[in-house]
Amino acid sequence: MLSQLQQLFERIDKSKIFQSFVIAVIIISALTVGAHTYTLHPTVELILNWMDIAITGFFLIELVIRFIASRGIKHFFSKGWNIFDTLIVLGSLYPAAGSAMLLARLLRIFRVLRLVSMIPELRLLVNALLKAIPQMGYIALLMFVIFYIYAAMGSMLFADINPTLWKDVSISMLTLFRVATFEDWTDIMYETMAVYELSWIYYLTFIFLTAFIFLNMMVGTILEVMSQEHKNAREENDADSLPATQGQVKALQAQIAALSKALEQK
Repeated sequence: MLSQLQQLFERIDKSKIFQSFVIAVIIISALTVGAHTYTLHPTVELILNWMDIAITGFFLIELVIRFIASRGIKHFFSKGWNIFDTLIVLGSLYPAAGSAMLLARLLRIFRVLRLVSMIPELRLLVNALLKAIPQMGYIALLMFVIFYIYAAMGSMLFADINPTLWKDVSISMLTLFRVATFEDWTDIMYETMAVYELSWIYYLTFIFLTAFIFLNMMVGTILEVMSQEHKNAREENDADSLPATQGQVKALQAQIAALSKALEQK
C-alpha cells in the first residue's frame, strides 16, 4: 500500500501539469502579498486572507507529496533545494495576526523564491552563480585593493577641494563607487580639474580598471561556470536516459532472437 502511494505521488510530483499548477500558485501568492500593500476594502482584505491560508495549505500538501515521493528522509534532505523549499513553507506557517502580521507578511514574500526551485533553468543559473562566488571573490578582493589605493590618492589630492566627497578613505571609496557606476561622475571630475587640470587621468584610469576590466572578468567567470553547469546537466540527462536505452536494446535483441528461432523452426 505504501509502495503504491509512493509511486502515485512520484507520478504526481513529476507531472508537468502539477508543476505548472504549483508555479501558478506561487505567482498568485506573490500577487496576494503585493495586494496587501494597497488600501483595500475590508471584504477584499478578508478574501486575500483566506486565499493566503489556502495557498499556505497547498504548499504544505505539495511538500508532503514530494516528501512521500522521495526515497526517504535522507534522500529528500540530501538536495539543497528541498531544504530551501521546506524552510520557505515552514516560515510561511507563521500566523499573520496581531503584532506579528508584519513579520508574517515579510516571510510570505520569500515564497516567490520558490520559482527558482521549480524552474530548472533558474536553478541552473543560481547554481552557476553560487559556484562562481569563490572565483569572483578573488576578483572582488583585487578590485577592493584598487578602490583602496585610488581612495587614498583621492583623499590626499582632493580633500581640500570638496571635503564632502574626499574627506577620508571611507568617504572617498563611496565617491569612487559613484564614479564606477557612472552616477554624475563628470561633475566630480570637472570640479577637481578646475584645480588639477590633469586629474582626468585619475578618473579615466580608475574607470578603465573597475568598470571595464574587472567587470568583464566577473562576467567571464560566471559564463565559464554556466557553461560547465550546462555540460553537467546534459551529462546527467544522458545518464538518466541510458538505462531506458539499454532496456530498449535488450528488448529488440529478444525480439530478434525470437524471430530467428521462429524462422529456423519453419
